[in-house]
Amino acid sequence: MIRLAQSEDAGAVAALWNWMIRDTLLTFTTHEKTTTAVADMIRDRSGRFFVCDDDGRVCGFATYGAFRSGPGYAATCEHSVLVDPHYHRGGVGRSLMDALIAAAEAEGMHVMVAAISSANPQAMSFHARLGFEQVGVMPQVGRKAGQWLDLIFMQKMLNLAP
Repeated sequence: MIRLAQSEDAGAVAALWNWMIRDTLLTFTTHEKTTTAVADMIRDRSGRFFVCDDDGRVCGFATYGAFRSGPGYAATCEHSVLVDPHYHRGGVGRSLMDALIAAAEAEGMHVMVAAISSANPQAMSFHARLGFEQVGVMPQVGRKAGQWLDLIFMQKMLNLAP
């Protein structure tokens, strides 16, 4: 079941996020998330943070926030989506993104951006299936585990009205 995240979800979300941070090249950060920091993010992103709840177990999350600061970027958001590997290919990511995109459109967002590690071609394929288009590559801007990684930007146009 896809639902808005609650502060009680912060520990489970942090654990899932920290697995990705520690054990993969899917994010360039090496700083793990604390439960408190995730709870603050859930509070600060009210209506912009969703989890997939499988009978009390958080098996994925999706959230969006500002792409960049400044009023000229107010209608552009950047998102994160992460699904427990045990739930891959089960529709969880798609359901999370459907909820996230609907929330962003309802808020009047015009563009949603995905910033994807070159170590994650599955995410590029996933986003392409959702209608995101690759719009840029920043070669070797990330470094993790002794490797240089490219950052791939993909975007989806949302509300098309001016």
